[in-house]
Amino acid sequence: MRILHVLDHSLPKQSGYVFRTMSIVAEQRARGWDPILVTTPRHGAGDKTHEDIGDWRIYRTPNNEPAAWTPAGLKEWFEIKTTAQHLRGLVEEIKPDILHAHSPVLNFFPAKAAAGNRPVVYEIRAFWEDAAVDHGTTKEGSLRYRLSRALETRAIKRASHVTTICDGLRQDIIGRGVAPEKITIIPNAVNVDNFPPIEACDEQLKASLGLSGKTILGFIGSFYGYEGLTFLIKSFPALKARNPDAALLFVGGGPSEGKMRAAVKDLGLETDVIFTGRVPHEDVRRYYSVADIMVYPRHSMRLTETVTPLKPLEAMALKKLVLASDIGGHRELIENGKTGRLFKADDASDLVEVCSTLINERESWQSYHEAGRHFVENVRNWHASVARYEAIYEKLLKRR
Repeated sequence: MRILHVLDHSLPKQSGYVFRTMSIVAEQRARGWDPILVTTPRHGAGDKTHEDIGDWRIYRTPNNEPAAWTPAGLKEWFEIKTTAQHLRGLVEEIKPDILHAHSPVLNFFPAKAAAGNRPVVYEIRAFWEDAAVDHGTTKEGSLRYRLSRALETRAIKRASHVTTICDGLRQDIIGRGVAPEKITIIPNAVNVDNFPPIEACDEQLKASLGLSGKTILGFIGSFYGYEGLTFLIKSFPALKARNPDAALLFVGGGPSEGKMRAAVKDLGLETDVIFTGRVPHEDVRRYYSVADIMVYPRHSMRLTETVTPLKPLEAMALKKLVLASDIGGHRELIENGKTGRLFKADDASDLVEVCSTLINERESWQSYHEAGRHFVENVRNWHASVARYEAIYEKLLKRR
């Protein structure tokens, strides 16, 4: 069975989107299927028609970008037309059984146009309109927001089948008039072989960071506004008043870093909050090892209430203690009091209370570690998640 995956971007870029993509196609290949990858012009400018990365050949849609002054809407129309034209030739060449278009909606319409009588699966990882709100390019309820939402709704109704990553998004799709049986959840997961448990702290690294003897609250990833990292910093003085040995460790970078550093300076926390910047992938595990608690203080908003993240699952696989806000995306992953702890989203006093209690209950940490690892080993692993595609694909091929 040959599946053509139509993607926003891919390797060599690094993101949660890419991680999920490569986890899916690697598991599909392991099952004996033949996944093929193609990116749209959104991957970046260039004339390449393909790129070989490791043992993957990734097809590219050449991108001669329209002029910078091209108005919004026309640019996206140009992108859809360019992608559809490229896909028609690629479909004729590789003859896939199924086209599988991944978010955003701009990937679905070219796939549908090029598919002929082939089924088209549309996988929604987040809605385009909500992503635009998060990026600051529009506001909820604006004309652009409503048009984007209408396009998404049109796509999910025209798709042969819809997959999504969590129940929050599934409920939203049902609310748009789509039959529940047309929707399948393919949840985010972890390849447990790539995340063996961390058994010991890297004391040398901890000392080099000036954190010896500290209880370290860590965050490793991209610094986006919705992650709530500036909120965490502003809540920290109250936590430190109750736990003088506490410190914050931020590994990574992103758009919110300037605000985060400004908050640290304003509060005089330079010795208590450490920024490492981005670190080589092979060193990430060392930084996880020095953190006592991984904190995910996401703000409550439509995007975070409906979309599940990957990072808490990775932390659980590594047997790290997880503390997170109780937004919908986290509640689908973390069983409060068993696999981690939750606090009221955007509530600084509850964050301080729950975190302080957790710090002072060290005897309970091992049970959290074991329960979290058990969850990803037995429930949230890619073998189990990708297996859900089989019934979808087979049903669509029989119907064809």
